[in-house]
Parts: sequence; structure tokens; C-alpha cells
Amino acid sequence: MKRLLIPLAAVGLSAAVLAPPANAAPNWATDNLLPKPADAYGAAAFWLDSNGAALKKATQYNLDSKQVPKLVSSGSKGAPDGKPGMTGPTTTAKAGASKNVNLPKTIGKVFFLDSKGQYRWCSATSIQSRNRNLVATAGHCVYEHGDDVYQKWIFIPGYYQGRAPWGVYVGAYAFTAYDLDTYDDYDGDYAFVAVHNGFMLGAEKEVSFKEFKDFAGDKWVKPGEISASEFRKCVLNLGQCWSVGAKDAQLAGPDHPDAVVEKVEVSKQAYAAARTGRGQGFKFGEPIVEHLTKTQWQAYKGPGDKGTGPDKRGNYTVIHYYTQKWVKPGTERKYYQAHYILGIAKDMGRLGDVVGGQGFSWNQPLNQPVTVFGYPSAPHPDGDRPFSGVTPKWCAGKTGTKSWQVNTFRVETHQVLKCSMTPGADGGPWLLKYNNGKRTGYVNGVTSMFYDNDENGRIDYISSAIFDGETADVYNKANYAATKSVVGPNGELLK
Repeated sequence: MKRLLIPLAAVGLSAAVLAPPANAAPNWATDNLLPKPADAYGAAAFWLDSNGAALKKATQYNLDSKQVPKLVSSGSKGAPDGKPGMTGPTTTAKAGASKNVNLPKTIGKVFFLDSKGQYRWCSATSIQSRNRNLVATAGHCVYEHGDDVYQKWIFIPGYYQGRAPWGVYVGAYAFTAYDLDTYDDYDGDYAFVAVHNGFMLGAEKEVSFKEFKDFAGDKWVKPGEISASEFRKCVLNLGQCWSVGAKDAQLAGPDHPDAVVEKVEVSKQAYAAARTGRGQGFKFGEPIVEHLTKTQWQAYKGPGDKGTGPDKRGNYTVIHYYTQKWVKPGTERKYYQAHYILGIAKDMGRLGDVVGGQGFSWNQPLNQPVTVFGYPSAPHPDGDRPFSGVTPKWCAGKTGTKSWQVNTFRVETHQVLKCSMTPGADGGPWLLKYNNGKRTGYVNGVTSMFYDNDENGRIDYISSAIFDGETADVYNKANYAATKSVVGPNGELLK
């Protein structure tokens, strides 16, 4: 960890006077992402809505630099700041044999919104922890310029074309190096994110109005067309059936033998002023709560009550109020009955129990073999784009014998690897001792930056922060972060 230093001779003070105070800044920093289950549910619904449209719209993160940064040798061999250490991986994969590199089940993409509202993604991996809930990625894939965390941050292991085969894991708490959080210093460009239990959205279930009203998760009303005779049987249950016909339909009293009821949407105030019972302008059933995406909610202009923002559970809703309108049926008239639908989410459990977690290592010597995974997508500087970002790719080799500097991003000690992966692979794990059969290794870095060192218009090197004792401190803090389930056994949203 770098600190601003003052030459002793310039101020005439002894080293003892400049000793760090007992309350010196820690090596780590932490920030909340979405610790409340309701907010986590809303973030997942945002990304998964419309068959994953937002996921497919997202583009890879790009460094805030007009030119590809240059590597400068520091001449240092990356001396460790303490004893080397390792924590073993956990795995759900069965050991196997293959001549090809097997992709680990733990890798995936993180998705988030930046301050400009752009949909972005990076690479990441599940990493072992005591609560089986930790994701390792690049710090710049969680923190924007070291100032604040991104919005709607989620991790999808095994992501492929809008699909989440093992569920969506929403970030609850983020942990990173103090210097990245405070100074945007890329020597600490890594982050560990504690995520909630994963869950999937999918099945829907029709229920009674009472069950619908009491349900705390995703829900909506689906109209279903019925016959005139079915309508007459249903009309006694006012609030669940209605008709639609010509606008100039002749009004009638509710006791007229041919009369049918329509529903007319009104304001909350008009509904409150209406009487209860059967008759023109009387209340039509109970108010209906409609759940919308934030974009739909912002665009809504109808008479329903949209409130001033998300409710206490983080949902964007509009409450619709209706009164009765009794008319003679005439000819061109259709009849409808309300179907109350619940969106049933399924709890997938803890991340590490579902896909396993890679091990973690620190203070390891340089010039060691590593296997690096990621989802490269961006074109090379010359415009050629060999990677789609759809499927993960890999590089393997020995890291450099010395650490390197990148002046543009305050980097003084990065480890490097010869590799042609492009941005999109940001945050992907550098795995020591990768076991191709078990698909596990030890995370000893995460992809931070990309370089065209021979200036031929092609990315030829990538770099990572060196995982040292300070990285272990950050990891240890994240290791104790406790998270929870977002949905209950019946798909209900938990508090």
C-alpha cells in the first residue's frame, strides 16, 4: 500500500515522529451494494426482465483512457510483504481428464450500471469463503473511479446469451483495497463481493385475489376473455369480471335485466369518494397493484397512483382504482375475468454450494505458471475483433520475472502475463496450480489492464495487482461477511 511520504531532511524530523498513529487508515475499505433482499430482488428483475433484454444490451467495461497504456519495468522482483499463504478451493465438479483446458464452473460475468446509466459487464469468479458467498473481480468492476460503487451489481456464473443457468447472485457488500477506494490506485485493483443467495425467476402461478394481495413478491393481473353466460355467473363477484363495448353504449341501472358492468379507471380521490355497492359510479372491487420496471413506472401517465418512488420493498408500482359503469350490452361486446398471477422465484442457495469456489493465495513469488480466464470482447487497437464476449476464453503461461509500472493509472507493482485477451476479460481470475480435472486452482490475481507493448495494434500483455499481505487483509474482511436468502420457500420476497 502506497502512502504520501515527506523527506525527513526537508522537515528536520526523526523517523520516530513520523511513525503511523495507532488509528492509521486500514488496508481495506468496504461499501454497501444491495444488502436488503427487496433491493436485491429489484436488481435481478431489472436485468432479467423481458427475457434478459438488459443483459444482452450490456457492453464490456472499457478503461477511461484514449490510448492503450504502456508498461514500464520497475526492476523489482515483487518482494512479498510477509509469509506466503493459500486457502484451498471448494468444488462441485467431478474430476475428469481432458487434453483441452476445461472451463471452471465458477467463472461468470458481473453486470452493473455506471454513473452515466450505461449497462456494463466484467469477468469474475466465485472464490471460497466461510459463508460460501464470495466473488473475486477487478476493483474497477465494482468501484467507479474509486469514488463509489456501481448500481444494480449482480454476478451470473456460467452466463451465456442472457441465460443464468445457476441463478443470479446480487452483490450485498463490496471490499477492496484502501488505496483503490481512496486514491483510485490500480495497485489495489481487486475486489471481493459478498453476494446474497442466488435465485431464479421463471414459473407463474394463478391464485385468489386474497393470495395475490398478500403476496410480497412479483405479481401482475392478466385479463382473460369469457363468454356472456360465464360473465353473468361471475358478475355476482363484482371486482373480478367486467365488459368492454362501444363507447356510446346506453347507460342502464344495475337491476336492468340486460345490464352489464364495465369498469372505469379513476383517481385515488374519486375512488375514495365513491360509495360501496351496485350502481353507476360505485366502487368496482378492491384497488389493483401493478408492478412495473423503473422505466415503465417513469413513463406512466394514467390516473393510477404511482406515488413518489419505489415502495418500502424496492418495487415500482402503480395502484389502479375503478368505479362501475352499467350499460345495455348491445352487440359488439367482450367480457373479461381477472386472473391474479404470482411470479414464483426459486432460491438456488449459496454461491459456493452451487458452483464451488476457487482457492486464494498471496505473497507468492513471480514467474509462476498461471491459467487466466475471462470473457474478452473489445476489439484490438487496430480494430480487429476476434472475441465476441459470449463465451469464456483462457490464457496460460508464466508471469513476468519482475513487477511493472503503468504511470497512467498510478501502478507501481503489477504482475504481467503474455496474453491476447481484450477488455471484457477484466476481473477474470489468475489461477495458480490449476487442476484441469477438478477445474480448480488458487486465485493469485485478477485481470486489471491490457497492453500493446510492441505497438503493432494488438493486445499482447495483460496485468494484475500482486496479491500480497494487504490483499489477504481485504479478503479476510470479506470472508466474514454474512448474507441471506432473497426469496422464501414459496417464492415470496423476504424482508
